[in-house]
Amino acid sequence: MLDESLLDAPERLTEADRRGLLRGAAEAGARVRTAARHAAEAGVGNLKPDGRPRAVLIAGPGAAATHAADLLGTLAGAGSPVTRLAPTGVAPAAGALRWELPGWAGSVDLLLIATPDGTEPGLSLLAEQAYRRGCTVVAVAPAGSPLNDAVSASRGLFIPMATAPYDHDEPLAGAAPGVLWALLTPLLALLDRTGLLEAPPEAVGKVADRLDRVAERCGPAIVTYSNPAKTLASELAESLPVVWTEGTSAGPAGRRFAAALAELSGTPAVVAELPEALAAHSALLAGRLAAGADPDDFFRDRVEEPAALHARVVLLRDRPIGGLTAAPNARDLALGHDTPISELEPEAGGELETLAELIAITDFAAVYLALASGA
Repeated sequence: MLDESLLDAPERLTEADRRGLLRGAAEAGARVRTAARHAAEAGVGNLKPDGRPRAVLIAGPGAAATHAADLLGTLAGAGSPVTRLAPTGVAPAAGALRWELPGWAGSVDLLLIATPDGTEPGLSLLAEQAYRRGCTVVAVAPAGSPLNDAVSASRGLFIPMATAPYDHDEPLAGAAPGVLWALLTPLLALLDRTGLLEAPPEAVGKVADRLDRVAERCGPAIVTYSNPAKTLASELAESLPVVWTEGTSAGPAGRRFAAALAELSGTPAVVAELPEALAAHSALLAGRLAAGADPDDFFRDRVEEPAALHARVVLLRDRPIGGLTAAPNARDLALGHDTPISELEPEAGGELETLAELIAITDFAAVYLALASGA
């Protein structure tokens, strides 16, 4: 059950935030600036690559590496494929995970390693394997970690991860807001130097500024009725979020939101991109999860029997390609099945800025839902 009174009690929110999730979301802009400075100090801005890599491979544990690969692949487009190397192992523990390069990987490819831990033996072995194959290796991880030594021995580039003191208070969640920006920002700067995408320092600075503005709008001191993240969190209480995205940047933001809901608050969600989402989820909205499928029974015991779980559509929109939009049809489908709908659309700006705004608001929403539900 969602404790809605907690949402408008900043002191209680702070007490409940044992994992530093709310602080990570609020300090995302500062984390971007620190990470950009670490990348510059590591020499990323002075790199003179011979050309664009044939392929970019990304390895790392959990949601952080998955989301980084998704975001970078979206921003890079079809110019050079960005592929996440999924680990194998018997458990999601640092010592149990292993990564392998694909058989075709070689000297014209780039391996990126992104981890908030850095103690994974499998990543150190991967760096050594890449060195033997001739792959260029770049890693972002905590300074002083075993991976630091392994990458240096493999003649790769190591960039210290931008960390905060509270990162070490509790085990870091892969979907934590601070983790994403600490790992993603140096990789954006690197791929800008290779010509794979456009993320010059001024664009990264605008991302940090946009994240600061979102923190001002969505911070714990802002009451629910004027706070888009708290409003979304309260709307998603006791519901199944059906996340629909439209626009290039909205896709990875929606997938991250669904993952963050599951990892941080234990809320299951489904996600799809418009217009295909209309066909993919039409039966879902017409089935037993529809609002009208299980009308409130007057004789139901409100104490012993929880309310039935119903779907709620969350529409995340960015600039539709060619000006075409399926949003009106999406609203018609949802409302036609008595399914409520929440919508988020970023302010105008560059692709990185609009992507950052969508991620930031949904990150705050996932954190508020986690804290208010006692997850």
